[in-house]
Amino acid sequence: MFLLALGEVYHILTKITCKSSPLDYIPTSLIKSCPIIFSELIAHLANMSFAEGCFPTALKHAIVTPLLKKPGLDLNSPASYRPISNLNNISKILERLFLSRFQPHITSSSNFNPLQSAYRKSHSTETALLHTLDHIFTSADHSQPTVLVSLDLSAAFDTIDHHTLLSRLQSSFGITGTAHRWIQSYLQGRTQCVALGPHQSPSIPITTGVPQGSVLGPLLFTTYISPVGQLVNSFKVSHQQYADDTQLYISLPPTIMDSALSQLEQCLHSLHNWFCINGMALNPDKSDAVWFSSTQRARTLHPLASVNIAGTQVSISDTITTLGVKLDSQLTFNSHISSVSKSCYYHIRSLHHIRKSLTDDMAKSIAVSLISSRLDYANSLLYRISQTNISKLQRIQNSIARLVTQYSYPSSSDALHNLHWLPITRRIEFKIATLTYKTINSGSPSYLASLIQPYQPPRSLRSSDLHLLATPRTRTVLGSRAFRVAAPTVWNSIPVHVRQAPSLDCFKRQLKTHLFTV
Repeated sequence: MFLLALGEVYHILTKITCKSSPLDYIPTSLIKSCPIIFSELIAHLANMSFAEGCFPTALKHAIVTPLLKKPGLDLNSPASYRPISNLNNISKILERLFLSRFQPHITSSSNFNPLQSAYRKSHSTETALLHTLDHIFTSADHSQPTVLVSLDLSAAFDTIDHHTLLSRLQSSFGITGTAHRWIQSYLQGRTQCVALGPHQSPSIPITTGVPQGSVLGPLLFTTYISPVGQLVNSFKVSHQQYADDTQLYISLPPTIMDSALSQLEQCLHSLHNWFCINGMALNPDKSDAVWFSSTQRARTLHPLASVNIAGTQVSISDTITTLGVKLDSQLTFNSHISSVSKSCYYHIRSLHHIRKSLTDDMAKSIAVSLISSRLDYANSLLYRISQTNISKLQRIQNSIARLVTQYSYPSSSDALHNLHWLPITRRIEFKIATLTYKTINSGSPSYLASLIQPYQPPRSLRSSDLHLLATPRTRTVLGSRAFRVAAPTVWNSIPVHVRQAPSLDCFKRQLKTHLFTV
């Protein structure tokens, strides 16, 4: 199949985390501390495994530990627990080595869904949401409401049929020969047991699904459901996927609203049938739908109460949560800001109780990881939201800064400047500009790159060499919030020497310096 060089193995070993499992024959910390020694041993094991198309049987066992999802749930109900699967560290290393060769081949295939954003470099939940909302904002700018349906799959990773997966890898992605046998060996003959404290259940065989907690499993899953994209496209319905999270959305021009809605429901019916055929269960009761419209008048003129999903009428909600972001029907982000604020203030109060026991660096690290990270998550979606909501987020950041610096500065702005933290509005612009830089330099998903175009003046002008982007015209504020408009607006406002930065790290440093001065 392929031979691994020692350098490849060494590179993988230096990047593994030091987390250990009860199944580890060799402590992970020891492997990480002696990568040169273990590189040769693991390279030999991996090359034998890949050459023979056989995954070691000793590495196919998993220990599952059930963890309570959140306090207050029924301790006697299995549904209250989240199963955490622990695998052998050598198993994960072999998977990473195989994945380094397997993933580029899969993701470059024409049969792989380009709108699948999970487990891919430069792809994230934020880029997926940006693409979806760009469509919704643009449609709203043309006075066209949009219906979005978020689908829920029951135990999606656990219901994968191995025969179907292996067949799809062969027919759609050209995985044959030794590589195909290795994946087959990897999937078959696996066992697991459940551990509660010192007690373990008897081992049972695993006959379906991809290994939970594995490195290779997520890509195998996305490969398995790749035909979903082609199926949705055949109905001319827009979609976005992140692992098993699937969002379908379609604009409803007033003249063909009934036809467009019927098209969406036909697509949902076909998807339900496809999931059934492929051993997966679409759960209409946990699926959500929302109707985005820019005005209350549009909602009054064209009332929409529900969407038919596999024979079940799913009511239209005012708010929907998808990929960790609350989206309301009028795209104000009020519900999302309220949710973020509540979570942040909880952690601020907790940090306040222990602040005197922490060093400044420790307090800053905790604040960044628990609070600032929540403010920054998907903040590119917040471009040009109401000043009221921006002020709410800014008050949170001010509180963090004053708490971390122990109120040693006369104002919040001084505290922010000392910590080298950009204010909320500038953090949003920083995120958009960074994503734009990646897009221009082929470091972002193709679906974002397709939304922006370089500025091309009608004749030769001095602005031709300034690396500007074309800014589409819009009629409404909502239209200006679309990525295709926000990206060039922010990008063109940056000094040319920053836009021409030779690397992403250099761009971020220069951009941050610039944003502190404006």
